[in-house]
Amino acid sequence: MLLAGCLWVICLALMPFPSLAVDTSQKPTLASAFSSKSTTPAASNTLKTNRTTGELLPMVINTWNFTASNMLAWRILKQSKGGLRQTRNAVVEGCSKCEKLQCDRTVGYGGSPDESGETTLDAMVMDGGTMDVGAVAGLRRIKDAIKVARHVLEHTQHTMLVGDAASAFANAMGFESESLITPESKDMWLQWMAENCQPNFWWNVHPDPKVSCGPYKPRPTPLTRWKEDRARNEYEIGRKNHDTIGMIAIDVESNIHAGTSTNGARHKIPGRVGDSPIPGAGAYADNEVGAAVATGDGDVMMRFLPSLLAVEAMRVGKPPAEAAAVGIRRMIKHHKDFMGAVIAVDRLGNYAAACYGLDEFPFVVSSPAGPNGPTRLETVKCIAGQEKVNVVFL
Repeated sequence: MLLAGCLWVICLALMPFPSLAVDTSQKPTLASAFSSKSTTPAASNTLKTNRTTGELLPMVINTWNFTASNMLAWRILKQSKGGLRQTRNAVVEGCSKCEKLQCDRTVGYGGSPDESGETTLDAMVMDGGTMDVGAVAGLRRIKDAIKVARHVLEHTQHTMLVGDAASAFANAMGFESESLITPESKDMWLQWMAENCQPNFWWNVHPDPKVSCGPYKPRPTPLTRWKEDRARNEYEIGRKNHDTIGMIAIDVESNIHAGTSTNGARHKIPGRVGDSPIPGAGAYADNEVGAAVATGDGDVMMRFLPSLLAVEAMRVGKPPAEAAAVGIRRMIKHHKDFMGAVIAVDRLGNYAAACYGLDEFPFVVSSPAGPNGPTRLETVKCIAGQEKVNVVFL
């Protein structure tokens, strides 16, 4: 009986049972939708770049064709596997590079002199994990604007410091005071003065700001309707007289930082601050959703918080392309002469841009998904000026 029982067990072991066979082939992952690279079982247990995000992360993206800034940020991000714990360093150093290069003379020292001939700087850093922000506005005599903003973020419980007090804070943190005026920015200012301070940002004052440098005083006028008010002649905002670097860095665990830096609008009234250092206007980041950055006519953009609108649009399920257009369309409903752009990125690294007032808008992206290397310059066609604008609701 014992021998028969053993033979019976051996026979059972040798019999085929197709329905109980184990399929050891790898199940498809989201990576197959984005990358042609095969994923081995060992790789599937590594960072999220292979398991979840399809090689879209980590990434750096920024406004305009400021490639050198993006490349430095990407190099810093890649100092740790998947960019972990490097997003803040990447954004700060990337924007700082643009400050040093004086990108388009609209970022950093020596550009965009105000009516008094002085260059002042605005900058911001936002942490999408803690939702903390550090910002400076109207910073004088300090070149490293975004690094001072980082110190506000890391060493104070405040969000923004402004003007001379921000400069005094920077000095206390070890930053040196130095003139931000260069021979080029001085010549720019002198030429503007010689042309009767044209154009400028004044209206409803006397003497007539279209032919005079002032000083100005308020001109008594009857109350006007909103449309009549908007019909006034305004300073034309364009890329070469008003610009910002806005940058976003995301690691493979969807930790996000966003930052901005600018020297503001050329020939602005002293004390003017635009959208760049304003959370939700120049930039906004939330690890749960994604991030957005904006550039353009800051006096308009800060009234609508387009970066916040883009992030909130993604929060309710809109893809980045639609999310970026939300703020743009909201603004041009009221300001047909507006110029600007918004870049939106979701937490998985999908991105898009929308713009108005230009033919097209360039931006730079670095990520593992680049077909010809990690860093590439991309462009997007802007919304046509004659296009009927529909309000996009969240």
